[in-house]
Amino acid sequence: MTRAQLTDGEWEFIQPHLPIGEFGPYPEQLRQQFEGVIWRFKTGGQWREMPQEFGAWSTVSNRFRQWRDAGVFEALLEGLIAEAAKRGEVDLSLVSIDSTTARAHHDAAGMHMGEDVLTALEKAAAEEEKARSKGATPKNKTVRT
Repeated sequence: MTRAQLTDGEWEFIQPHLPIGEFGPYPEQLRQQFEGVIWRFKTGGQWREMPQEFGAWSTVSNRFRQWRDAGVFEALLEGLIAEAAKRGEVDLSLVSIDSTTARAHHDAAGMHMGEDVLTALEKAAAEEEKARSKGATPKNKTVRT
């Protein structure tokens, strides 16, 4: 195969995660089809543009959808993480959780208010913030569901 996407070592890791059904893919086609999926997402090309050496584009596309629906890619990722952890190659410095909240002005959403309504809302928000900073609950707080 001239457009090999995987080394033999990588394939040995991936192959056990790919299901072989009663009606295929046959083991010799499995790598070819998986590499066709890799080609599709690596190049950004359309399924119909896939080189013939990966097999019929429709077969590779159908196989991808079957694998996606069966959770094969999730299992492959979990297996990869487990293998990296076993080898001590997990680098948690690359993990990032971001909980940033950005508030926009009400005009950003296209909301239009009269000046009196806006003033009343700003006053209520200021009172609530003042009460919250003192540890008390604001007066006349209504909960809408």
